[in-house]
Amino acid sequence: MANMMDYLLWRGDLLFEQAEFNEVDNLIFSELVYVDFLDIVPAVGEERAISLKEASAEFFKRHTEEEILAKVSSTKVAAFLMREMAKTKRFGDISLSRYIDDIDQKEQSQFCAMTIRLDDGSIFVAFSGTDNTIVGWRENFNMSFLEETPGQLKAVEYLNRTISPRQKKVRIGGHSKGGNLAVYASVYCKEPIQKRIVGVYSNDGPGFTEEMMKQDVYQAMLPNIHTYIPESSIVGMLLERKEAYQVIKSSASGRMQHDAMTWEVLGNSLVHLETVTEQSVLIDKMLKAWIGKLDTEQREEFVDTLFEILEEGEIQTIDDLANMKLKKFFELFKLSSVLEHENEEVLKKSLKLLLEEGNRILKSEIIPENKFSKKNIKKPKIGKNMKK
Repeated sequence: MANMMDYLLWRGDLLFEQAEFNEVDNLIFSELVYVDFLDIVPAVGEERAISLKEASAEFFKRHTEEEILAKVSSTKVAAFLMREMAKTKRFGDISLSRYIDDIDQKEQSQFCAMTIRLDDGSIFVAFSGTDNTIVGWRENFNMSFLEETPGQLKAVEYLNRTISPRQKKVRIGGHSKGGNLAVYASVYCKEPIQKRIVGVYSNDGPGFTEEMMKQDVYQAMLPNIHTYIPESSIVGMLLERKEAYQVIKSSASGRMQHDAMTWEVLGNSLVHLETVTEQSVLIDKMLKAWIGKLDTEQREEFVDTLFEILEEGEIQTIDDLANMKLKKFFELFKLSSVLEHENEEVLKKSLKLLLEEGNRILKSEIIPENKFSKKNIKKPKIGKNMKK
């Protein structure tokens, strides 16, 4: 089925002045920010910009196709999307500026953003989702127990610093964690900037805490928030949300639907469905029930222990983890010096609770046999060292 690449062929000859911004453009910009633009796109504080056409040419001078394809992350496709965008009238001359890519191990945060100016005078601020680093993924887990993450605070600071209150139209968006940052930043940025925001786009981004959603500033921004999740969403169903979400058809299955390049496109729209799959609802219930049984301190202990083990094992990127054999992964738990008795108990109790909640929900749901047969539902395995 058609995706963003096909959209470039269908609509690439039309400027934004001729065909106004749409939800597919949002997804394209949210994917574009995954490209490593360091030392290519002018940084925050520099009063200049570069066209996408120029940025693409410079990027491919520095990186070979083989180098890009060698990466494990699905976001590597963003570079090839950019190359095709550069060939079009619609995207070739848009300007890119105020790029920032900040990874802070101490803060456990990975933050990346960019400002995109369109030919109609509007701007789109794109926040990147989780990159290939372990610290970036840890920040996602931290959302389960922190009221605010360093990345969310940086997103607010980015808007306050880079957006002029005189700017006529501002749209903000991102994919995965980037969608969460887009919503958070729009809710908590300065009021004069909020008045310029005409759209906020979260593409399979996690939700928020109940406390945040009760606040008046969130309620005020709610009419501008557009949330899209694939039919088998997992990431986008995490935590809570008040806004209505739109379900998008994907050409992939399971967790691979998180990859925005698999989202189906028809004309100038994404292909919409009525609801997510029953399996997505089931997983969502299980994760929410599990997290709900852990208090804030228990969530933090679980996340800290898990990622300290990965850090001690010198696992710095998703590539490192993907290339590791399963046996080697479980050996990390056995050999880790951080896995003292208390830490081991934290992991055992947390994972045991996850299994119990999963079994409880499976038994309480009426599940059609043809959709969820025993062979399709597998219990998560716990390493031998995690069992008594």
